[in-house]
Amino acid sequence: MNSIQQTKEKWKGKAKTELLGCKAEQVWPLLEDFFGLDKWFPTLSTCIPLEGISGKPGCVRFCGGFKTLVDEHGKQTLNWATEKLLSIDPIQRVFSYSIIDGNVGLHNYVSTIKVLEKDDGCLIEWLYEVEPVEGWKLEDLDLLIGSGLHEMGKRIQGALKTMQDALFGPRN
Repeated sequence: MNSIQQTKEKWKGKAKTELLGCKAEQVWPLLEDFFGLDKWFPTLSTCIPLEGISGKPGCVRFCGGFKTLVDEHGKQTLNWATEKLLSIDPIQRVFSYSIIDGNVGLHNYVSTIKVLEKDDGCLIEWLYEVEPVEGWKLEDLDLLIGSGLHEMGKRIQGALKTMQDALFGPRN
C-alpha cells in the first residue's frame, strides 16, 4: 500500500458583476455587514449571527434556505452552512470567509469578496476555492455563485437607486 496520500486539486473560480452608477464606498457597507447577506443573496432566506460581532474577524453566521443547482426536485431538506469571517480590510474593501460546517458538501471552502472602484461605477469580485464537490461539476458552482452575485448586484443597485431617488429625486 502506498503511504503517499493522493490529494485532490481544489476547484478555483471567480465571478464578477458591475454596478453602473454605484460608487464602491456606497456598496461596501452593504457587503461588509457579514450578518446581512440574506438582504442581497437570492434564495437565501436566513442569515443570522451565531458568534461575535458582524464585521469582526472570527464572527460566525448561519445561512439557511438557499438553493443549489444540483438540489433534487421536490427536496425537503433545508440547505445550510455556517460561515466564519477570516479577515476584513475596509480600506481595500475586501473580506474573506470560510464555510466551517454545512450540508451541501462544500469542504475547505474559502471565498474572498472585493469591491473595486471603476470610472462609471464599481465591480464586485467573488473569488473562491473548494475541494471538488461530490455530485457537482465546477461549472455548477461557477453558475451558482455567478448568477447569485449578478442578482446581488442588481438588488444592491436597486436599493441604492431607491435611496437616491428618495433623498434627491429621480435622475433623468
